[in-house]
Amino acid sequence: MDRTPPRQRARDIGHWLPDRHTATRTARVVLAAVSAWLAHRAASKGAALSFYMLFSLAPVLVLVISIAGIFFGAEAARGEIFAQIDGLVGAQGAAAIQEILAATHRSGGGRLAAAIATGILFVGATSAFAELKGSLDEIWETPAPQGAGWQQLLRARLLSFSLVLVLAFMLLVSLIVNAALAVVDRFWGQMWTQSWFAPVADVLSTAFSFGVVTLLFAVIFKMLPNARIAWRDVVMGAIITALLFSVGKRLIGLYLGNSAVASSYGAAGSVVALMLWVYYSAQIFFFGAELTRQYALQFGSLRGQSISPPPDPRAAGPANR
Repeated sequence: MDRTPPRQRARDIGHWLPDRHTATRTARVVLAAVSAWLAHRAASKGAALSFYMLFSLAPVLVLVISIAGIFFGAEAARGEIFAQIDGLVGAQGAAAIQEILAATHRSGGGRLAAAIATGILFVGATSAFAELKGSLDEIWETPAPQGAGWQQLLRARLLSFSLVLVLAFMLLVSLIVNAALAVVDRFWGQMWTQSWFAPVADVLSTAFSFGVVTLLFAVIFKMLPNARIAWRDVVMGAIITALLFSVGKRLIGLYLGNSAVASSYGAAGSVVALMLWVYYSAQIFFFGAELTRQYALQFGSLRGQSISPPPDPRAAGPANR
C-alpha cells in the first residue's frame, strides 16, 4: 500500500505534466507557426506546387515503378501505387493518375525520342521537389548558397532525384509487407482472419503506414532545406506533420467527395480533384514545416537564438513570389 502523503503524490504526478510555462510556450509555437505560415504565403506556394506536381507526377511515378518493378515486376508495383493513391486522393484522383500514366506509356518513338524522353523524365521528376526545396528554404529563411548557378541547379536536381529513390525504396518496403500479409492469408485463410492476431496485424499495418509517412516527411525536412536541422527537431516535426496529414487527408477526402467542385469541370474533373488534393495537402505540409521551425526555436536545437519576424511578403521581389 502506498503511504506517500497526498500532497507529495500530487507533486510527483505534476512533475510529469506540462507546467504552465511549457503550455504557454507551446501555444506561442502554434501562434508563431500560423503567423509565419501566413507571412510566407503558403497559399501561393501550394498553388505553385500543385502546378509543378501535375507535370512531375507522371515522370516520378514512371521512375518509381521502374525501380520497384526490377524486384517485384511492373504490374505489382503499379497496382500497389494505385492502391496507395486511391486511399489517399480517392477514386477521382486515382483515375486521373491512371490516365496520365496511360498517355505516357502510349507515347513512342525512336532512339532519339527515347533519349529526349529520358532527359525530360529526369527534369520533370525533379521539378516538384526543386520547387518544394525553394519553399522550405524560404520557410527556414536560409541565405542563398554561394557558388555558380549551374552547380546549385545540378545539386538541387540530384538532391531531388535522391528523393525519388527514397520513394521507390518506400514502395519496395510496402510491397514486401503486403506480400507477406498476402502469403499468410493464402496459407492460413479463415484461421488467420478469425485468429486473435488478425486485428493486431491490422493495427500494426496502420502503424507501419503512419511510420512510412513520418519517415518520408523526416527525410524531406532533413534533406531539402539548406538549413542545418537537428534530427530531434526533424523527427518531432515529422510526427506532428504526419498526424496533421492523417487527419487532414480524411477531411480533404470528405470535402472532395461531398462537394461539386471537381464534377463541375466535366471531363477534367478528375485532374481538378487531384490538383485540389495536392493544394490542400501542401498547406498541411507547409504548416508542419513552420511548426518544425518554431519548435526548434522554442524547444529544440535552435533554442535561445533570436527569432526574426517573418518577412513582409509585400516587400518581396517578383523572384520570391
